[in-house]
Amino acid sequence: MKSRKYCLSLLATGLICIPTLTLAQSQGNNGTASMPQHDAANATMNSGKGEMSGNVPAADKKFMREAAEGGLAEVELGKLATEKASSEEVKKFGQRMVDDHSKANDELKQLASSKNVNLPNDITAKDKMTKERLSKLSGESFDRAYMQDMVKDHKKDVADFSRESKSAKDTDVKQFASKTLPTLKDHLKEAEGIAPARKTTASNRSSQ
Repeated sequence: MKSRKYCLSLLATGLICIPTLTLAQSQGNNGTASMPQHDAANATMNSGKGEMSGNVPAADKKFMREAAEGGLAEVELGKLATEKASSEEVKKFGQRMVDDHSKANDELKQLASSKNVNLPNDITAKDKMTKERLSKLSGESFDRAYMQDMVKDHKKDVADFSRESKSAKDTDVKQFASKTLPTLKDHLKEAEGIAPARKTTASNRSSQ
């Protein structure tokens, strides 16, 4: 009987001590439950890291990379236009391509860096071929070919950015597409206005 009472006494003591110890560990100085400091710090760091890097969907990554390639090409061809175009209007358009797309490229680089997305640093093989083809032209021939390419390229750009501004899963990528889209639409409108003029001028000269 003494042995049984002794066990019951220990059991009772244990039932009282265990909850008391657990409660003390889960309370702060003011007696309210709180997260241990090191766990709270880790949670904050992980949360911040998630917001910065994130898990960018594959479709959004593809858009970012293609947008970077297109932007690099516009800058390279724009520089070529400022050197080879015979029309002052085409030269100015080329310079605008350099200025506007360089700015957009920088913004895209910053966005990609925050998302841990690698972007291309050079134009594609296709764009290199386009640059080489245009480099062999001069005068009115260059102006006409360059502006036709700009109309074609910007139609695609507007379509791609318009789609991404609506369907992007990553909110930052979606915002970038929405912000850049009006400028691309303006580029297309200007290119379409210049291209017919280049075509008409060439036709008039050939008929004389």
